[in-house]
Amino acid sequence: MENAQRTRWNILINGSTFAGLLMTVLFFIYGIQSHLFTSQIGLQTFLQKFGFYAPIIFIIFQAIQVVLPISPGGIGCVGGILIFGPVQGFIYNYIGICIGSIAAFLLARQYGSTYIKNLSNKKTFNKYIGWLEKPSFERVFAIAIFMPVAPDDTLCYIAGISKMKFKTFVIIILLGKPFAIAMYSLMLNFAVQRLLPFLQIIVGTIK
Repeated sequence: MENAQRTRWNILINGSTFAGLLMTVLFFIYGIQSHLFTSQIGLQTFLQKFGFYAPIIFIIFQAIQVVLPISPGGIGCVGGILIFGPVQGFIYNYIGICIGSIAAFLLARQYGSTYIKNLSNKKTFNKYIGWLEKPSFERVFAIAIFMPVAPDDTLCYIAGISKMKFKTFVIIILLGKPFAIAMYSLMLNFAVQRLLPFLQIIVGTIK
């Protein structure tokens, strides 16, 4: 019964991940064709369609992608900077990811390890669940959140089934995420800007 439930969850998660990645790729192609990433006018025209709600929609998207892997988190981070600019993009990324991280913690605390197993990659879960056995889990968790080198979403879930206090978790997330998001976004933004001319050539060829 548990295996059947896990299989259904895996299908749902893998399907949502593929759909999210596909939509991200299609949006990126659309953005290149519409000059969203290279033209201030093109970007303003796109955002005018959503008006006041554009930042809210993006924040909700970033929060959801922490709880459900509908798209790679790094793509959302660099997308926020490309669409809203470095300052506003960082702020919206920070708010959305923090909300999603706190939601993941609370969901794990409410529904336990079975819920996490259904949502997480089995290999990743088995790799990091051992961290709970370390007496210094809070310190290791804080370092991982501060440095963008570990699967933060899975760790937030694991923290939810640890003995960590909710207040401690929130403080670590609020203080640790800014640096990680900034570094992650800057690295990805640099990579995208380097690849953008080549992508424009490829999209032009397809057209």
